[in-house]
Amino acid sequence: MLGKLLARYLRPGWVLITGVLVFQLAQSLASLWLPTLQADIIDDGVLKGDIGFIWRTGAIMLVISFGQILCAITAVYFGSRLAMGLGRDIRNDLFRRVVAFSQREVGQYGAPSLITRNTNDVQQVQMLVQMSATLMVSAPILAIGGVIFAIRQDVGLSWLMGVSVPVLLVIVSLIVVRMVPAFRAMQRRIDRINQVMREQLTGIRVVRAFVREREERNRFEKGSADVMESAVTAGNLMAIMFPAVMVVLNVSGAAVIWFGAFQVQDGDAQIGTLFAFLTYMMQILMGVMMATFMFVMIPRAAVCANRIGEVLNTEPSVVAPAEAVEAPAPEGRVVFDHVDFAYPGAAEPVLHDISFTVEPGTTTAIIGATGSGKTTLVGLIPRLFDVTGGQVSVDGVDVRSYDPDELWLRTGIVQQRAFLFSGTIASNLRYGDEQATDEQLWDALEIAQATEFVRSMPEQLAAPIAQGGTNVSGGQRQRLSIARALVHRPEVYIFDDSFSALDLRTDAQLRRALKERLPEATRIIVAQRVSTIQHADQILVLEHGRIVGVGTHDELVETNDTYREIVDSQLSATEAA
Repeated sequence: MLGKLLARYLRPGWVLITGVLVFQLAQSLASLWLPTLQADIIDDGVLKGDIGFIWRTGAIMLVISFGQILCAITAVYFGSRLAMGLGRDIRNDLFRRVVAFSQREVGQYGAPSLITRNTNDVQQVQMLVQMSATLMVSAPILAIGGVIFAIRQDVGLSWLMGVSVPVLLVIVSLIVVRMVPAFRAMQRRIDRINQVMREQLTGIRVVRAFVREREERNRFEKGSADVMESAVTAGNLMAIMFPAVMVVLNVSGAAVIWFGAFQVQDGDAQIGTLFAFLTYMMQILMGVMMATFMFVMIPRAAVCANRIGEVLNTEPSVVAPAEAVEAPAPEGRVVFDHVDFAYPGAAEPVLHDISFTVEPGTTTAIIGATGSGKTTLVGLIPRLFDVTGGQVSVDGVDVRSYDPDELWLRTGIVQQRAFLFSGTIASNLRYGDEQATDEQLWDALEIAQATEFVRSMPEQLAAPIAQGGTNVSGGQRQRLSIARALVHRPEVYIFDDSFSALDLRTDAQLRRALKERLPEATRIIVAQRVSTIQHADQILVLEHGRIVGVGTHDELVETNDTYREIVDSQLSATEAA
C-alpha cells in the first residue's frame, strides 16, 4: 500500500523529484571527487613540495565544496516542498473522504482512529518522503560510487569492503526486523490513548460527578505506559544500531590503516592513496548505514500507509446519484413507503416496514421507548443513513435521487445532542446561511426563545462560543442549535429530541412560535415528553422498530395501549411530584 500511496501522490511533483535527483547526484559526485583531490595534494603536492599544485588543487576543492553545499541545500529544499505537498494532499483527501462518510463509516473507524490517521499517520509517511529525498537518493550513489573510486585507488585493500559491508548489513537487518512489530504496536496504542483522552475530555462532567478522576488517571497512565513501552522498545533498538554501526566503521577504519601501512612500507601504495581509500571506505559504510536507516523508517511508514489507504479506499455508503433528478417545487411532503433499515452486521433490522406520510405545514411527532428506532428513522430523511429496504421521499422524489446539496437545503435537522462550533453566536447561526443578516438572526433567536439570554450578554451576537458550546448552559446550547436550523429556513424541520433540555414553559412557547411563524413548514418532532407532542397533528408510536400506533393524542389515548402507558407513567410522575 505504501508504494501505491506514494506513486499516487508523488506523481504531480515530478518536477521536484527530478530536481532532487539531479542535485543529490551532483552533490554526491562532488563528495566522491574530493578524496581523490585530497590524495593528489598529499602525493603530488606535499610529498614533492609543490606549493603551486597545492594551491591550485585546494582552490578546485573549495569550488567543488561550495557547489556541493549549494546542491545539498537545493536538494533539501526540493525534498521539503515535495514532502510537505504530499502531506497536504493526503490530508485534504482524507478530510474530504471522512466528511463524505455517513455515520455508518464514522462509527466503523471511530473518531480517535480517524484523527490519528489524518495527523500522526500522515506525518510518518511525510517524514519518510522527506528523509528519502535527502538520504535514500544519495546513499546508493555514495555506496556504489565509493566502491568504484576505492577500487581505482587501491585494489589490494578492496577485500576489506567485502567483509565490512556484509557485517554491517547483517547487524542492521537483525535490528530492523525486530523494530517492525514495535512500530505496529505503537500506532495501535496511539489510537487507544487518543480514544481515552477524547472520552475523558468529552465526559469530564460525568467523571467528576461519579468521582472517577483516579480511575481515569490510571486508565490514561496505562495508555501512556503502553505507548512508552513500544517507543522504548523501538528506541532501544535504534540506540543499539548506531553504536554497532560505529563499531563496524571504526574497526574498518583501523583495518584500512593497519593493512594499508604495510603497503606503504613496501612501496605498493602512497600515503595519499591510503587516506583516500580510508575516506571512500567510510563513505561506503555511511551510505549503507543511511540506506538501512531508511529501512528503519519504512516499516512504520508502511503501517501508517495501510491505515491511510483503508480510509481512502472505503466508499461512503451514502453517495450522490450519477444523475440527480430535477428538483420539484418545494412543498415539504415526506413519505415513508415500507421502509426497513439494518446496521451492518446487526442480527436484525432496527426499523421494520415503516409507512406513513407527513403533509406540508403539519406537525408529526414520534414517540417510543429508548431504542425503538426514533433517531434512526428521522436520520433517513436527510440521508444520514440510507434505507436497506423501501423508500423515503421528499416532495415525491426518492431522497437517494436528489443531489445531496438540494436535499439538505430542503431539510434541517436539530440533533439530540446540541453542538456548537468555536466562534461567536453569529458565526454559529450563520452556519445555516452565510448570507443571513443580523435581522434574520434575531428573528431566528426570537422563535427559538433565545433572544433574552443573548441580549443579556455584553457582546450579544458577537458573544464568544467555546468549542462544543461548553461556555453556555445545555438549554441555551439547544436553543442556539434550533435557531441555527431556523436561519437555514428549510421546508422540513426535524427536531430529534431537541426540546429535552428546555423547561415546559419554554418548550410550549417555542412550539407555539414555530406553528405561528412558520405555518407552511413541515415539522417532525422526536420527543419523550407527552406534553411536547400532545398537540401534534399526527403522532407515531414506535415499539421495537415498528409503528404500533398512528393518530392524534386523544385518539391514541383511547385506542393504543403503548401510548396510554407512556401517558399514564408521565402523568403519575407529575402528580407524585
